[in-house]
Amino acid sequence: MQQQATLKTRLGKWVESERIQHIIIALIMINAVTLGLETSSRIMDSVGGMLKFIDRLLLSVFVAEILVKLYAFGWRFFRNPWNVFDFIVVGIALIPSSGPLTVLRVLRVLRLISMVPRFRFVVESLLRAIPGIMSIAGLLVIVFYVAGVMATGLFGKSFPEWFGTLGESMYSLFQIMTLESWSMGIARPVMEVYPWAWAFFVPFILIATFTMLNLFIAIIVSTMQSMVEEQNEKETEEIGRMVHGENLELQSELRELRDEIKAMRETLERGR
Repeated sequence: MQQQATLKTRLGKWVESERIQHIIIALIMINAVTLGLETSSRIMDSVGGMLKFIDRLLLSVFVAEILVKLYAFGWRFFRNPWNVFDFIVVGIALIPSSGPLTVLRVLRVLRLISMVPRFRFVVESLLRAIPGIMSIAGLLVIVFYVAGVMATGLFGKSFPEWFGTLGESMYSLFQIMTLESWSMGIARPVMEVYPWAWAFFVPFILIATFTMLNLFIAIIVSTMQSMVEEQNEKETEEIGRMVHGENLELQSELRELRDEIKAMRETLERGR
């Protein structure tokens, strides 16, 4: 039993070692290239068999990696959300698929997110920023709704294709927010009929595009900064604990040395 536990520990350290992780990352990148090459009918006609063989070989390596982790860590494997992510991605690749479902194989490339620490940091920051993002999104929906009602009432009669209904108005406003053909495509034709329409479009762009979208960025950046600070605090605490432990060990050795010196002095005094 003890030998089995030792084997599992060694396997766990081996499969998560830096060298093995780099090999897996390289294989994922190779798999990404082969999947991209499979989209070319000319390449598939010439070397399609080899590409499919490489794809199956790489998939078997990924499955073997997951199985080793499952054996080494047991149920602890599923406590790590990134392990669960890898398990799902590789599991989807094992599902027999044909036709449009074959594109699901490309999901294997997403494993790069879980393998590269910097990618994981960005994704974790985005996930932690979701509450703040949802708040900004709710505020943006309110702005869109109010502006949509106003645009329908102001421009709906003359431009029913853009502002005839509330839904059409909100979609047109979304196009304006993205700044895609907003001036020549929508704003200027409207201003030919309503010269004062700039007083509606310009404030909407300032609020929806330059203010709201920048708030999304601010939330994400703030979250990333707080995560960096938390990591720095953890590292500082770990260093502090290590230094404290070394100090205690040094103090213990000094006490033992004093006791030895004291014992030697007493022995010398007795010899005299």
